[in-house]
Amino acid sequence: MKKRWSALGLMLVLVLAVVAAGCTQGGGGTQTGTESKPIVQKNDEGKYEITIYTGSGPGSVYFAIGSMLAKVTNKKSKIIAAKAVTSGASVANCKAVGKGEAQVAIAQNDVTWYAWEGKFQFEGKPIKVLRAIGTLYPEPVQIVVRADSDIKTIYDLKGKKVVVGAAGSGVAATAERVLKAAGIWDEIEPVYQTFEEAAQSLVLGQVDAEFTVIAYPAPAINQIAVKVPVRILSVPDEVVQKLHDEGYPFYVKVTIPKGTYNGMDEDAQTIAVKATLIVHKDLPDEVVYELTKILYENIDDLAKAHQVAKQIDINHAFDGLMVPLHPGAIKYYEEHGITVPDKYKPKE
Repeated sequence: MKKRWSALGLMLVLVLAVVAAGCTQGGGGTQTGTESKPIVQKNDEGKYEITIYTGSGPGSVYFAIGSMLAKVTNKKSKIIAAKAVTSGASVANCKAVGKGEAQVAIAQNDVTWYAWEGKFQFEGKPIKVLRAIGTLYPEPVQIVVRADSDIKTIYDLKGKKVVVGAAGSGVAATAERVLKAAGIWDEIEPVYQTFEEAAQSLVLGQVDAEFTVIAYPAPAINQIAVKVPVRILSVPDEVVQKLHDEGYPFYVKVTIPKGTYNGMDEDAQTIAVKATLIVHKDLPDEVVYELTKILYENIDDLAKAHQVAKQIDINHAFDGLMVPLHPGAIKYYEEHGITVPDKYKPKE
C-alpha cells in the first residue's frame, strides 16, 4: 500500500512540475516575439509587408527619416512593401518590435540597451528579440529655452515647468536621467508632450523649457525659433561625469554651434546618444539584407527628408551599438569588406 501511494505521489509531483514549467515558459518577462504566427506576412503581390515605427510626428527626425526610408524601400525593393507610422519613439518602438507590432523601428542606443537588459522602463521584461542594422547618427540632448528667459543653466530649471518628452519616449527616459544626475529631477514640474505640443507650449509661455534628444538642426526646435528666439542650455561636465559613473557610457560630449537656431548666440556643450535602426530577430535575412542595402545606397534620398541622413556612414555603423546585429545586415557588411566584431554577432 505504501509503495502504491509513493508511486501516486511521485506521479503527482511530476505532473505539477510539468505544469509549472509550462506556466514559466508562457508567462516569463522576456519578450521572445510572436511565435504563434510569422513575424511578417506577404501581400497579394508576394511582397513582405513591414511596419516601420518612427517618431511622434512631422517635427520628429525619426518620423522624417523613417517615412523616407519606407518611401524609398517601396520604390526600390521588389520584395518589400513598407509602411511608416508615428509612434511614441524609442521606448514604445522597442516594445512594439518586442511584441511583433513593428518589424523595423528607430530607437536611441541607450534605450535599446535598457530594453535588452530589462532596465528602467523595461524592468524585469528584457526584450531579447531586438537586433540591429546599425547605428545611424548622433542625437544631442537639446534643452530649449526662450532667448529672453532668465534660465541660464540647467540648475535654473528648479521650480520650472519642463517638457521632458512624450510619455514613454526615449526623450523622457534621457531627461529623467540627466535631471537626476543634476540633482533637480524632484524640483521641476515635468510635462509630458510631443515635440509639436511642446513647441506651441514654449511659444505661448505655458512651459519654461523643453527637453529634446534629436539631431540638429531639428525641425521641432525651428518651429519655435521662427516665432521666438531660443537658446540651448549646456550640460555641465560634472553632470556628464556623474552619468558615466552611474553606468551610462552611451553619452558622449558634443557641441551644437552658435547660429544653429534663431537667437542662439553661443555654442552649447551637451551630450548625445546614437540613433539605431532596429529589427525583429525573426525578420527573414533577405528582408534585412535588402533594408541594409537600401539604407546605405540611398543616403541622398534620405537626406531630402532631413540633412542629418548625410551623417549615416557604413564605416561607423557599430559606433555605440548596444544590441546584436541581424544576420541579414551582417551579410551586407561582410560583402562590403567590413569586419563585424564577434560581440555583435547573435549567439543564437
